[in-house]
Amino acid sequence: MRLFAMLIACLALAAQASQEYRLQPREIASDTWLLDGSTDNFDKTNGGNIVNTGFIVTDAGVVVVDSGPSRAYGESMRKAIARVTDKPVVWVLLTHHHPDHVLGNQAFVDVPIAALAGTRDLLAEQGDAMAENMYRLVGDWMRGTEVLLPTERVQPGIRELGGHRFRMLGLRGHTGADLAILDETTGVLFAGDLVFYQRALTTPNSPGLGAWLADLDQLERLPWKQVVPGHGPVSTDRAPFAQMRDYLGWLDGLLRDAAEQGEEMNEVIRAPIPERFAAVSLSRYELIRTVSHLYPRYEAQRLHRVDSAAAE
Repeated sequence: MRLFAMLIACLALAAQASQEYRLQPREIASDTWLLDGSTDNFDKTNGGNIVNTGFIVTDAGVVVVDSGPSRAYGESMRKAIARVTDKPVVWVLLTHHHPDHVLGNQAFVDVPIAALAGTRDLLAEQGDAMAENMYRLVGDWMRGTEVLLPTERVQPGIRELGGHRFRMLGLRGHTGADLAILDETTGVLFAGDLVFYQRALTTPNSPGLGAWLADLDQLERLPWKQVVPGHGPVSTDRAPFAQMRDYLGWLDGLLRDAAEQGEEMNEVIRAPIPERFAAVSLSRYELIRTVSHLYPRYEAQRLHRVDSAAAE
């Protein structure tokens, strides 16, 4: 009996060890470190580690950009930061409220956690449901994770800290409240999920693809040297913007044409994916989700136009 108990304990320890985020910080610019996420979907193998997070070591301390998908991720992130520098974390910036970007907040309870006012409102409204869904998707990786709301409101504009000059942009295309951060000192643009690259974009809270395209125009005009997407590889050229515009334009055209032709939702989700997006991860999966999120709006707009014409 004792041997059996020891065996069970060893198996439990082995399982726990296999569920560790082995985060490896990668320096992409002076004092600027990236923790790369995969372009896969959430599952119990990756623990939800599908997001790019980062941190910047300033003279005044460490600035963190997004805290990751779980409490365990946030704790692993703090350990990764400690391997790079002995400076304290002094500020956590959240780009938006989606769970893969914010559910590591508990690991930073001793630090000001800042976000746009709209991000805090959305997290307060949707956070518990999103956390519950993450528990279903990735299981034990979420152990002990609870929603922790931001404690500080970000105002768009310039913030100087520890020898770095941060430009904060309050945008809206992805969720209605999207923070992008340009470190003007290094030229690194943390675009959050306003930019996906080689990974299909998600649309559950988007106010519309036109708003998203306008945000991309604003971001691309900034004096950046590197773009860190919320998902996908870092780039030093304009390829992520070109792919995003192409992808958004295709989605808009597909949904608009389908609505004009009166197609049912189950017909739209089977639309062929253009060959140029063959290498973009999860295109079919995200198309199905986007149709469920956005297609009713396109149908309503079409119906409105028909009604208006009839009234005339």
